[in-house]
Amino acid sequence: MSAPDPAGDPTPVPEPSVPEPSVPDPLPALPAALPADAPVEAPAARRLPRAAVVALATAGLLAVTAGSAAVTVLVGRPDHRSTVAATAPAAPGASASASPTAGPAASAAPVPLPSQSLVPSPSSTLHGTLSGSTHGGDLRYFLVPIPDGGESYGPADGAALTTDDLAKEYDSSTDIKSVLNSYGYQESVYRKYRTADGSMEVSARLMRFSSASSARQFAANASFSTGDSFDLDGDSGGRGFLFKPDQQAFPGHLIGVSAVGDVEYEVSVDVKGDPDKALLTDAMKRQRDRLSSAG
Repeated sequence: MSAPDPAGDPTPVPEPSVPEPSVPDPLPALPAALPADAPVEAPAARRLPRAAVVALATAGLLAVTAGSAAVTVLVGRPDHRSTVAATAPAAPGASASASPTAGPAASAAPVPLPSQSLVPSPSSTLHGTLSGSTHGGDLRYFLVPIPDGGESYGPADGAALTTDDLAKEYDSSTDIKSVLNSYGYQESVYRKYRTADGSMEVSARLMRFSSASSARQFAANASFSTGDSFDLDGDSGGRGFLFKPDQQAFPGHLIGVSAVGDVEYEVSVDVKGDPDKALLTDAMKRQRDRLSSAG
């Protein structure tokens, strides 16, 4: 296309425009073909900023704790001098424990259950036995009892975990199934509940091994790449880990790890803001008593 001819017709001068008055945007109109009595679909709700969602959720049920504190779980291979030998050398990794560790990763959030809806806690019909250091029967029987008024997430009796469920807690680069086998791993169960006032969520995971020695070593070789480690009152073989939130409106996280007989157990506590270590100490004691006395 050629350039305009400067000798051609003069450029017309635009007439001055009068600004139109500002009016608010009209409400969305119904389609012309829509019958007058047809139901009108509500517009989609706006997404709240993440900070607002967290603040609202932590005001009651701590629904956001599943992704609140990402930590790395470090579990070392067993000492082959006293338990089943590992088939491969452990990969060194940073850990608070003295043993070399492999580096599986886990979210502080518990393993997802088939349902996360709150359900009442009816009387359990499970049965378990304790003979010396060996726990028999249904391992779910030994999960820390739900206190009066508390409500469980998922099955009230707890749920069995497969090795695939457990693998989701760890980094995909680690063959956690091989690590578990080297300890003589048998089975795992899990349950999570919230307290009656909605201020705290507690989860417990039990892992049964072939011997008390294996369970004890698994607990001793488990650590976390972040968080502050502390001793648990009344439990010389257990350890606690504290994860403070970045903001007080976010949930804080506590994890306790220990063993009773052939069962390694981990208890997690979530509360709004900086968590009190005493909350974990109490939850760990109740779980330890349950495993020690079979009810």
